[in-house]
Amino acid sequence: MKKVVVLGGGTGMSNLLRGLKQYPLDITAIVTVCDDGKSTGILREEFNIPAVGDIRRVLVSLSETEPLVMDLFNYRFNTSSDLDGHTVGNLLLTAASEIRGNLSDGIEALSKVLNLKGKVIPLTEDNVTLMAEMEDGTIVEGEHHITSKKSKIKKVYYKEEAIATKEALNAIKNSDLIVFSMGSLFTSIIPNLLIDSIVKQIEQSKAKLMYVCNMMTQPGETDDFKVTDHIKKLNEYLGNRNIDIVLANTGIIDAEMAKFYETQEQKDPVVYDEENFDKYNIEVISDDFTFITDNNLLRHDNIKLGFHIFYYLMKK
Repeated sequence: MKKVVVLGGGTGMSNLLRGLKQYPLDITAIVTVCDDGKSTGILREEFNIPAVGDIRRVLVSLSETEPLVMDLFNYRFNTSSDLDGHTVGNLLLTAASEIRGNLSDGIEALSKVLNLKGKVIPLTEDNVTLMAEMEDGTIVEGEHHITSKKSKIKKVYYKEEAIATKEALNAIKNSDLIVFSMGSLFTSIIPNLLIDSIVKQIEQSKAKLMYVCNMMTQPGETDDFKVTDHIKKLNEYLGNRNIDIVLANTGIIDAEMAKFYETQEQKDPVVYDEENFDKYNIEVISDDFTFITDNNLLRHDNIKLGFHIFYYLMKK
């Protein structure tokens, strides 16, 4: 069975994994742990553990248990007590980490309960703080401050030295394909490439590097970015490797939907700049990946994503 390693964080990664698990693949998800907002931020400060929020989402997306268990993990308390805003899954991950002694073992314990179609690994066991230098020279500390500032980001880095987990390095070493998921480029995807040992392991890997490009830009992170702008920025953090394959949307985003994202979230459709692809010596897999959820949100069609990744591997 082909081994696929997916790097990322946030809702983009969990959406991709939800589709990928439908196919016969050996999946490992390496998840960033620098989120510091809401429930996750409170637990990080109180228990001095890496961020658990994105890990919770990924666990749920790879789970093959009853829907009730998934609803339970994502249940967020709405109360006047200290539980307000916390999700059950975040609390369980924290408790499992405390019982087992570290986050990796805590994840492994809960993975058995959730009957995962794949493996989930934290990028690092360190309680890291994401930093950003903005184009105007301002330094911003903390992921939620970076995303809320909505200023143009020049570069991101960690405040502390971070050590990659051995499991993450081994997964990359043994992979047949390395996939960077869609998601916030500077705060969910690139943080995976801020640890030297991870970049070196990717450099030494024989696996091809695939990027699932976002369909919409993000304020402060990717304003006015075309498909190749995303690739160029990722390549800057990849050492002597470059992205080999990109999955990009060529579907038409409904005008009313595009207007909603522009006015409510200051996001625009990512331009499919086919004329620039040759500059990057990149293989392009394109399709109409647009999918509208029941609550009228634009998302990637994860079944199509999973099929294209599976089909690519089967051709090799």
